[in-house]
Amino acid sequence: MSDALIQDLRALIGAPHVLIGADLAPYCGDWTGHYTSAPCAVARPADTAQVSAVVQACARHGVPVVPVGGRTGLVGGAMTTGGLMLSLERLNRIRDIRTEARVAVVEAGVILAALQDAAADHGLYFPLWFGARGSAMVGGALSTNAGGSNVLRYGSTRALCLGLEVVLADGQVLNLMGALHKDNSGYDLRDLFIGAEGTLGVITAAVMKLVPAAQAHATAMVALDNLPAALTLLNRLQGETGGLVEAFEYMPESYLRRLAEARPDLDPPFTPRPAIALLVELGATAPRDCAAEPDGSLPLTSLLETVLAGALEDGLIHDAHIARNEAQRRAMWHRRELAAEVSFARKPLIDTDIALPLDAVAPLLERFEARLPDLDAGAETLAIAHLGDGNIHLTIFPSHDAPDHADRIVALLEHEVQTLGGTFSAEHGVGLSKKASMARRKDPVALAVMRQIKQALDPQNLMNPGKVLP
Repeated sequence: MSDALIQDLRALIGAPHVLIGADLAPYCGDWTGHYTSAPCAVARPADTAQVSAVVQACARHGVPVVPVGGRTGLVGGAMTTGGLMLSLERLNRIRDIRTEARVAVVEAGVILAALQDAAADHGLYFPLWFGARGSAMVGGALSTNAGGSNVLRYGSTRALCLGLEVVLADGQVLNLMGALHKDNSGYDLRDLFIGAEGTLGVITAAVMKLVPAAQAHATAMVALDNLPAALTLLNRLQGETGGLVEAFEYMPESYLRRLAEARPDLDPPFTPRPAIALLVELGATAPRDCAAEPDGSLPLTSLLETVLAGALEDGLIHDAHIARNEAQRRAMWHRRELAAEVSFARKPLIDTDIALPLDAVAPLLERFEARLPDLDAGAETLAIAHLGDGNIHLTIFPSHDAPDHADRIVALLEHEVQTLGGTFSAEHGVGLSKKASMARRKDPVALAVMRQIKQALDPQNLMNPGKVLP
């Protein structure tokens, strides 16, 4: 069956773009090293019409289709055994940037950093910012509803998308490529495909929002003792800056210690290490905030200094370093963006991606740390967070790697998260790794509706089968 499909695909998109044998190697692993794939082939179509033709061929031959982008996922969402990997990497054109409407019309294979560079040429910014932006693609970000450090101000990928183009399981092209901020004409089909991880169709293009590029940033590392104080500081910053906070990132002492061990070449942000370090960034476009004063200082930086000085006087924080140039700002961000490298440097590990109401973050960490020794007295944890939107990346290092042991630890975490009104999946998607969590924690009625939608749109169960739904 796969041999016949490969012959059909070669005729449809050209033999050089149907990879088999040794050419599959780059596609057979994931970034985490946890999942491996054995696809029958990788197809690299050049445009939406070719994607449609490939999907139709797979439907005829009964071969599953697994869309792949930059292959930076962390949950096994792009893995397959025997299916066809459909790579969107050649759909990499920025079709249009409409500066007055502040939108970009892009194909799914556009790398996030490339879109950000193109927007910058027009004085605009695409505000989806995370460590893998140099390789992650628009289609993958949409398929997982990716988040990142700027969600606090601009929202996740779903909030940044106005329109979609999707190839359905039967090869039909669903054109939802409007640039409307309001459209009340029936069901919101666009949102149905965002976050679906390719299980309902293949996203091939999108209309994405752009925002005015910040003309000034004010960035600081802040030292403090506890999370309630951090939440008070966030609310104070939001109020006193008029909502200019773009990032509010949490790095506890345990992360700073592991970072120092992994990268002794980097200067520590504070000595001695505080219980908590925050990376705080403001961004502004208004001339009143960005025009240099006679002494060379920026009003935005002065505003941040004023707020932090007040927090220091009130005992909320006990130290702060403000970036005085772009090099210092980049150094601060570099410490934060090494989180994945630091977290995945030790094995075995359990990678989790949870979100909670902001005032529940501290209770969750306290409760989980108190109960974890009951399951594994030798386990250690490492937390880092987009604290401004309640998204915690909590890595657990168990004392042994038995799958049932890891599952018990995850179930304990899920229980505490759910009790506090949170979710077990914030921004990485569900893929394979969180299917058990879906079975345990997702509302049964919601799961039933999801299955009905899947059956209606993909009756052969060929679109990234085995992912998301338990």
